[in-house]
Amino acid sequence: EVIKSNIDRYGRERTKACTGIDNIAEAIALLELNNWDLVAAINGVIPQENGILQSTFTSEGSQTSPFGENSQAAAAATAPTAPPSSAASSSPPSSSSSSSSSAFCPVLPSRHIVERQPRMLNFHIEYRTRSVEVVLEEASTVGEIKQILETELHVPVSKMQLKGWKSGDVSDSVSTIFLINLYIYIYTTVQNSVQQESLNQNYLLIISHREAQREYSLNFPATRTIQEVKRNISDLTNIPVRHQQWDGWPASASDDSMTLSSSGISYPCHHLTVCRRSSPAATLEPSEECTDVHMVSDSEGDDFEDASEFGVDESEIFGMGSSSCRKSPMMPENSENEGDALLHFTGEFSSRYGDCHPVFFIGSLEAASQEAFFGKARDRKLLAIYLHNDDSVLSNVFCSQMMCAESIVSYLSQNFITWAWDVTKEANKARLLTMCTRHFGSVVAQTIRTYKTDQFPLLLIVMGKRTSNEVLNVIQGNTTVDELMMRLMGAMEIFTSQQQEDIRDEDEREAREMVKREQDEAYRLSLEADRKKREAQEREEAEQVRQERIRKEQEEEREAIRLSLEQALPPEPKEEEGEPVSKLRIRTPSGEFLERRFLGSCKLQVLFDFVASKGYPSDEFKLLTTFPRRNITQLDPAWTLLEAKLFPQETLFLEAKDSDDEL
Repeated sequence: EVIKSNIDRYGRERTKACTGIDNIAEAIALLELNNWDLVAAINGVIPQENGILQSTFTSEGSQTSPFGENSQAAAAATAPTAPPSSAASSSPPSSSSSSSSSAFCPVLPSRHIVERQPRMLNFHIEYRTRSVEVVLEEASTVGEIKQILETELHVPVSKMQLKGWKSGDVSDSVSTIFLINLYIYIYTTVQNSVQQESLNQNYLLIISHREAQREYSLNFPATRTIQEVKRNISDLTNIPVRHQQWDGWPASASDDSMTLSSSGISYPCHHLTVCRRSSPAATLEPSEECTDVHMVSDSEGDDFEDASEFGVDESEIFGMGSSSCRKSPMMPENSENEGDALLHFTGEFSSRYGDCHPVFFIGSLEAASQEAFFGKARDRKLLAIYLHNDDSVLSNVFCSQMMCAESIVSYLSQNFITWAWDVTKEANKARLLTMCTRHFGSVVAQTIRTYKTDQFPLLLIVMGKRTSNEVLNVIQGNTTVDELMMRLMGAMEIFTSQQQEDIRDEDEREAREMVKREQDEAYRLSLEADRKKREAQEREEAEQVRQERIRKEQEEEREAIRLSLEQALPPEPKEEEGEPVSKLRIRTPSGEFLERRFLGSCKLQVLFDFVASKGYPSDEFKLLTTFPRRNITQLDPAWTLLEAKLFPQETLFLEAKDSDDEL
């Protein structure tokens, strides 16, 4: 704020001295009208007989020069010292001015015109440990500065922001002359968002253990401190932090509390070397609180360098003794339910190493085997059995660096069923050996027995086969992320080959079963069709039998009625009898004729019974006269033949009744 105030006051004095304008807003308005061309703005205020003035000024101890010939004199203000947080400054270099009133005041020429030459601006940019000098014309834009910085610093323009402009954040299209106005000095820096992004990166530290002649490749987040790295290496190499001697840390990494992102190490990979100091100097404060080896709180790194020097058991320092301050066990001892034990294990694992870890199967080893091996061939997976032992110094590093690495977690989740067990307690270890003997055989159990405590943790890769389960690989705790991934991928290749064979066998078996099912279904449908056909035929035959029986019954009934009617008929009269006799001749539908004599006093019912006794009942046939056509069956049966005018003789014919006659 002080610098800004001085610059504003400085600018007002120079503007007033040159133009006589005391109002800075008026001066800026004139500059805007002339597109920020200072010479044109002054020409518009001070009348010149030559039209265009030659801008020169006098400075004590320096020569007078036009703008285009001496860009140093064009900005004669002395640059203020940039604060430590400032990352860049833009200032045309100039000699110091003796008078604030004459530093920017132009000397008017008498009779000559000069062309205005572009003025060069010098920007000093600082990014992390690098400095970049950028020289551009005054008409250049902020975007051109960023393009140069992208080439030099390899920082994308989209993730770059320059800080230090007087007017705050500006767009890339703004001209630099608009921002400096000849007397404003700029302090600019790349926005901290790029640095913030670097905090989300992971560093690969390749650490060589000189005495063991072994190399470790460890991934650390950018927020991990140097102190934490040294503690993890202490677990791997058994070299206390204070006894460690390092080569490869940059000079800027002077404080162990620095994060990896701010330590200046190379990204994404950095090589380091560690060994044990020849004469370590260690002191143990008796009042120090007992703590886990990975949670040492002093900035020096380790207060338990060589426990044997002070009569302290190393197992207590590494959380393996009976000290009251040791961490809670991963799994309770003698847990009745394996699912509850695995839930406790998962919760404790998350509390120690974070939530980024493999998804542990919650259930018994038998259930995990069923899930991995006994589904469809395409859905089967390898079984990864993680055996944890808190008494091993490798457990912490293996869990935090290998089991919690994103690549390992992702690969295990996609291709494995991961089941875990804690063998720190002898009871839990014995229980595990019993389960392994039952599910994988005594060879696997004996193999686990042969491993010593310091070789744990173990990761057993088990593949299910047709007849038995096979342990493809046993991965010990003294490995790296790359080695672990290679061995997992190697086991996956073997499993994939076996899985393809199983898929082919399963497809062939399913194809055979499908053909068999189709044949069985066709046979079933054929039997069903035959059964239905047979049942239909049986029903038809039964119906025919029933109809035949009904027909016979009806015929028998009809015959019985006919006989009864025939027997009930009065005897046929003779022609010589004295009573009137009517002779009737009846033609049947078949063309035959029935002839009979009846007494004239006989009722029509006797005639109807006679016709019925011949097989033509009155409910089925009607009796008609020839001419005139009359239906005798519609007359009253109680009438006599004389009343029906069927005397002395008549020819009649029978005709079957239709529906209209019945109505």
